[in-house]
Amino acid sequence: MIKLLIIEDEKPAAQRLFKLIKQIEPDAELVMHLESVKDAVKWFNENNMPDLIFMDIELADGSSFNIFKEIKISSPIIFTTAFNQYAIDAFKVNSIDYLLKPIKIDDLEKSLQKFHSLQKNKSNIDYAHLLKNLVNKEYQKRIVVRYADVIKTVDIENIAFFYTEEKYTFLFTFDNQRYPIDFTLDQLDHMIDPKNYFRINRQVIINFKAIEKMIAYSKARVKIILKPLPSFETIVSTERSPYFKDWLIGMSDSIKIDV
Repeated sequence: MIKLLIIEDEKPAAQRLFKLIKQIEPDAELVMHLESVKDAVKWFNENNMPDLIFMDIELADGSSFNIFKEIKISSPIIFTTAFNQYAIDAFKVNSIDYLLKPIKIDDLEKSLQKFHSLQKNKSNIDYAHLLKNLVNKEYQKRIVVRYADVIKTVDIENIAFFYTEEKYTFLFTFDNQRYPIDFTLDQLDHMIDPKNYFRINRQVIINFKAIEKMIAYSKARVKIILKPLPSFETIVSTERSPYFKDWLIGMSDSIKIDV
């Protein structure tokens, strides 16, 4: 029986991953699902290492590699990621396995086979070396969009927010232009600089520069007034509110917060 730890800030993604694992390893046991770097560090300090860890690279409160700065992890890790190819190559060089989102069961099965092989050979992974290869990741500078027969690029810094609507993803620029794009918000989370962009809930990612005003809302949530103004409300979810406040630290003092 494999005792698993899943570190993933999207609960539905963690549930889906474990469901797929159970199809391959029926005896697998989920010892814990953690959603943040902070919770992971606390858990590792209080518990024994699991047999295997599935770890998303970008968590709500920062890169999961920050965990390695606090904890020496001896368990094998299978990373889940939407990183582009150059970063994936770094995994291969360091004999780390990865699952590219959205996760496919065939890829998951191969990763678990590799885990069993590593267990037999007792191979050690140099996570510190992997960290050096990935912490200086460069973020995407522009996105290619297409409307009718026209193809153009949009600079990331000119995008006020991204959002989903009826299973489609759109970007909205500061000059009030809307374009459909081929990326999910999960993929965008890994492509754009988290210093400038924050995913306030499951449907919306905002640019810090687009925030005009913030209003205290129910259950410690925050309502955000964006400029340009979207056609829907932009409210920070309860789960993301603590991380949102951390994200704001050190940012501009010109934003108005109404209580």
